[in-house]
Amino acid sequence: MKKKLVFVILLIILLIGGIYLYTKNNQQEKPKQLKKETKEVKKEEPKTSKLSLVMVGDALLHSSLYKDGYKNGKYDFSSQLEYIKPIIQNYDLAFYNQESILGGTELGLSDYPTFNSPQEFGDSMIDAGFNLVSLANNHTLDRGEKAVLNSCNYWKNKDVLTAGSYSSKEEAEEIKIKEKNGIKYTLLAYTYGTNGIKVKEGKEYLVNLYSDEKAKADIEKVRDKVDLLMVSMHWGTEYKTEPTETQKKQAEYLSSLGVDIIIGTHPHIIEPITYINDTLVIYSLGNFISAQSTNNDYNTMVELMTSVDIIKEEKDGQTTIKLDNLNNELLYNYYQKGSKWTNFKVIPFSRMNENYNKDYQRLYEKYSAVVKMYDQNIKVNPLQA
Repeated sequence: MKKKLVFVILLIILLIGGIYLYTKNNQQEKPKQLKKETKEVKKEEPKTSKLSLVMVGDALLHSSLYKDGYKNGKYDFSSQLEYIKPIIQNYDLAFYNQESILGGTELGLSDYPTFNSPQEFGDSMIDAGFNLVSLANNHTLDRGEKAVLNSCNYWKNKDVLTAGSYSSKEEAEEIKIKEKNGIKYTLLAYTYGTNGIKVKEGKEYLVNLYSDEKAKADIEKVRDKVDLLMVSMHWGTEYKTEPTETQKKQAEYLSSLGVDIIIGTHPHIIEPITYINDTLVIYSLGNFISAQSTNNDYNTMVELMTSVDIIKEEKDGQTTIKLDNLNNELLYNYYQKGSKWTNFKVIPFSRMNENYNKDYQRLYEKYSAVVKMYDQNIKVNPLQA
């Protein structure tokens, strides 16, 4: 029995040994595990740039206004802008519509219905900080080609981006692009018409008359070259607080072409602000400065100043543009009436009091509601307590 037990044990040992040797001989060497080098991948931080923009409406210089600006043998409009200048100078870009053409005194100044204004008004506006100017409106051709050429020559020598009226075909075809704070921008400007004054054939460059086709061609020429595309539209019906169906249709069309901001002028009174897709649409800023007598409850004297920040973000090769911090301030076009109208001044509602208009609080509520007619989230700066 002992011999049999020993034999079985030896057999088991031999069997285990054989299995071990077989496994060892046939086993392939496992590859060594390589240590992975854990490199820390840094996430690309977005690069952000910002431009601040402020916009006001029509500068329409009736004779009483430019006479008020004539002091000590020269034109100087700085006192009319003294409450506006400190605000405007806080912004990178500042827009207005030069409604009455700056043809200069050499042509003889004139009032409604065919305006011509002193170029010194432009000097005061530039000094106040304005650097974006629309020259396309229904009064552009009031005093003919000579006034347009005088105007273009005046603006040509200023550090200002103008649009909508040109001294040659070549000048009109060159859409000017500017850059500030790393953001490239341009302004296009159009008017619905010129009060029945026909543009001479071959001289269409004197003023940009709006058509869908022209706007499309201009926008396609420049859209991929700029970050910010603004279009000034002289459109709508005078003294109407709501935009026309044509305005709405054109705004939709311009939005579809990729316009960032549509700046509306012409009605002389405030119309609503809204967004169409990503396009900010200001249907009408109203007047900025004029001597228009009250049409209806001060509607030509209560005006709008709109501001917005343009944010450019660059990340992973992609660029996005966002409009942020949209805000609005009502303005009041003050002047004293008497044998002649004097002491013109643009007053922000944030500093209004009864000396300027005893009914200013009601006017604030009324015209703020117009601004917010289409969007109650639109902000209007409150009155100071």
